[in-house]
Amino acid sequence: MRTIGLLGGMSWQSSLEYYRLANELVAARLGGLHSAQLVLSSVDFAEIGTLQRAGQWEAAGQVLAEEAQGLLAAGAEMVLICSNTMHKVSDAVADVIDVPLLHLADTTAQAVTRAGLGKVALLGTAFTMRQDFYRDRLAAHGLEVIVPEAADQAVVHQVIFDELCVGTIREESRQAYREIIGRLVDQGAEGVILGCTEIELLVSATDSPVPVFPTTRLHITAAVDLAMDDQLYREASAGLRPPKAAVSALSLVPSRR
Repeated sequence: MRTIGLLGGMSWQSSLEYYRLANELVAARLGGLHSAQLVLSSVDFAEIGTLQRAGQWEAAGQVLAEEAQGLLAAGAEMVLICSNTMHKVSDAVADVIDVPLLHLADTTAQAVTRAGLGKVALLGTAFTMRQDFYRDRLAAHGLEVIVPEAADQAVVHQVIFDELCVGTIREESRQAYREIIGRLVDQGAEGVILGCTEIELLVSATDSPVPVFPTTRLHITAAVDLAMDDQLYREASAGLRPPKAAVSALSLVPSRR
């Protein structure tokens, strides 16, 4: 079994799900006392959130790139960014590592296409819904992607940051999400991508009249597949770019040590 490297803490609530699911999946496949072989780097989400709001994505990418190199030093043989939003800086991470970076949007898009769907709704943070880095990645797989209207986007974003990221689950918020999903289905959505790792703490298949695609579960399932299948790993490793020089001391953000 290969070692999975998790870039987490964004938020720790969803990183906990990554850890739990990884171990459950390995135990289900191997039985007994087997558990996942992984290493975790958990960043301070307050620091990352500040950079997000300020639009300082290059600095945020430097933070994750540095942490990814730490994962490799700890033995990681693949890297997962445990956040949909932070895939905006996935290239900054990929540029400094020489192991596969398993892209969350790719694993999600593959699940959607396997289900035979073409038009999907995307729920996530305002960054994920409004910017094109994630939608374009999905579209590259042949998917048509729609997002909620502005007022509904504000509700989805607020629930993520003010409630789910701090472990608060409210039935009123679940109902609000159900209503937003209903409006997206009325616009033709054949499925709904839960494009924020925390949304799965609130919404499940029972809350939607169309299939939902839980990105956290899909991401970590793909990672376990990769960790346990040598052929898949060789294919994922083929053609990797050589890493750039190690990330220098961060000058754009305060030291976290």
